[in-house]
Amino acid sequence: MSSFNPEVDPILGQPRHALRILIADDSELIRKSMIAILRSHPTWEICGEASDGADAIQKSVNLRPDVVLLDISMPGKNGLEAARVIRQEVPDAKILIVSLNDAAFALPSALAAGADGCIGKDRLTTDLVPAIEDLDPGKTTDEP
Repeated sequence: MSSFNPEVDPILGQPRHALRILIADDSELIRKSMIAILRSHPTWEICGEASDGADAIQKSVNLRPDVVLLDISMPGKNGLEAARVIRQEVPDAKILIVSLNDAAFALPSALAAGADGCIGKDRLTTDLVPAIEDLDPGKTTDEP
């Protein structure tokens, strides 16, 4: 007889982290930069990386991340196309579009594609962690 342990992921059988993040960008340098920034948050886990939209969709379905970071411009399926599919296939995932252009310019398209927000690559060091904190589905309303 097995009992449910909320601190263990039922699929992976590993300790559950507060937040599982999938990073999708065709630039390995950008992916590694995002990983370095996100490591400042000890309870976050990078559960996977993808280099194009189709790979991001497949890994989202298989890995079931809490947050998906999608480059808006990737080969094959771009980030907006991938966001539409991920929203349907993994409806609980929070999706954040990462754009080389001004985030305010890309935001309407990102929201229309089913994303929860958008940030500019030029502001990753200052905006990435706060943007994910704002999306954190495990965050309670009385947290700052």
